[in-house]
Amino acid sequence: MSGPVPESLDAVTTLGDLTRFHRSQRGEKEAFLYEGRATSYAEFDRRVNQVANGLLAEGLSAGSRVGFMDKNSDDFYQIVFGAAKAAAVSVGINWRLAPPEVAYILNDSRAEILFVGPDFYGLADKVKDQVPSLKRIIAMAGGHEGWTDFASWRDGQADSDPAVPVTTDDVAIQMYTSGTTGHPKGVQLPHRCFFDLLRYPRNDDMAFNDWSERDVNLVAMPSFHIGGVGWGILGIRAGARNIVVKEFGPGETLEMIQNHGITKLFLVPAAIRMVLQHPDARHTDYRSVAFISYGASPIPLDLLREAIEVFQCGFVQLYGMTETTGSATYLPPEDHDVSGNERMRSAGKPFPGVSLKVVDDAGNELPPHQVGEICISSPVNMLGYWNLPEATEKTLIDGYVHTGDAGYLDEQGYVYVHDRVKDMIVSGGENIYPAEVESALFGHPAVGDVAVIGVPDDRWGEAVKAVVVLKPGESAATDELIGFARDRIAGYKLPKTVDFIDELPRNPSGKILKRELRKPYWEGRERNVN
Repeated sequence: MSGPVPESLDAVTTLGDLTRFHRSQRGEKEAFLYEGRATSYAEFDRRVNQVANGLLAEGLSAGSRVGFMDKNSDDFYQIVFGAAKAAAVSVGINWRLAPPEVAYILNDSRAEILFVGPDFYGLADKVKDQVPSLKRIIAMAGGHEGWTDFASWRDGQADSDPAVPVTTDDVAIQMYTSGTTGHPKGVQLPHRCFFDLLRYPRNDDMAFNDWSERDVNLVAMPSFHIGGVGWGILGIRAGARNIVVKEFGPGETLEMIQNHGITKLFLVPAAIRMVLQHPDARHTDYRSVAFISYGASPIPLDLLREAIEVFQCGFVQLYGMTETTGSATYLPPEDHDVSGNERMRSAGKPFPGVSLKVVDDAGNELPPHQVGEICISSPVNMLGYWNLPEATEKTLIDGYVHTGDAGYLDEQGYVYVHDRVKDMIVSGGENIYPAEVESALFGHPAVGDVAVIGVPDDRWGEAVKAVVVLKPGESAATDELIGFARDRIAGYKLPKTVDFIDELPRNPSGKILKRELRKPYWEGRERNVN
């Protein structure tokens, strides 16, 4: 529970204790820089206290959900840590979602307060009357006559520590993942998920995971992703200087590296490619950069060669999922070979404290090189899905998260991701489930049948393709179908292309054979993920 300031970083077990500790140890050190605004660790803790006291004054209690829908900012971390100090739970909302999807998440989480950025005032206005649990909407930048602005709301609160009892097993953050049935699931991450894996002794090839207050950390991935908020918390835990950018942009990334001496950053491979394609990529000073971590998909060998040539730093692949609080395995710089090697095809080996196994359909553990479902046991696995006990039981079995990824282990414990059991598409680091897209297209009056698959894409890794069977006598153009779906799902989930065929391939029980649909597009590739 919250109490005295921890004497060491190893004694920190909650997010609230983390800000207390840094205030006592390095209060005047800069914690954040965001659009020219610097915040010290002492000031950060004071503002976290104000947010916590404000939430308590609104009547929130232990376990209350607090929504946040905005692009990245230093204020986001005040809300996450403030909610945590108040024993509440922050819920980051993907601002790229369509109104029905946002309303679903707010209602499912029973959010009582929503913090919303100026770019999304209109979106919040559209859904607010559909969410009876909402007590108040707070405008992050002001300028909305019906809502209190964040700075005034926060600064009107006491900055004393609320000292609310919080344990390491209490949920701190609830993140929503795309759902195979069309609805996203709320992944509950307790406070322990941001600390416990870091307590294990390091392997010799884990210099990339040695953080200190001397690090300068670039936080560029979206805060509603574990790759955004989790990466930011890593930097905060270390007492590092965290440079937060509102939204990833290749030019801004280069500018931050050049001007602020970034030592560590996390990007998805599609973002690395965009940075390398920028005109300033070969005119930037990268001497400060020690490691670039990447995840969400493997890095193509040609891209790795170019990246190592330009950045001249260590590259680390991280593999995991929201349910495992991000990284469960790592492929260290030593295994990245510009000449290509077998391990470059892998997603690395388990972090200390993590166990992997591969199982068949009956749950039996398979020997090396046999393909089955990859399962992860980790001290930072999720508590479970919010209000979905059956889905939790299917995913979290005997302490292992069943990932839905098909793959195998080699004799040294490296994991190779071969395919996706659940047909998930990863495009530009975003998880897209075909069921959501299919549901959006099925409502069109001309669509008789539809299947959605992922196909290779040089820029995004994978692109969404819809394969459509039209009803007899009906016609529809590609643009018409995509426009129809646009009102129902987020733009990044929309099909990039549509193919029309007479009949979808099905097995005797009627299930669509998506592997047959995908086969022509993946022909000549070693694996069915890109």
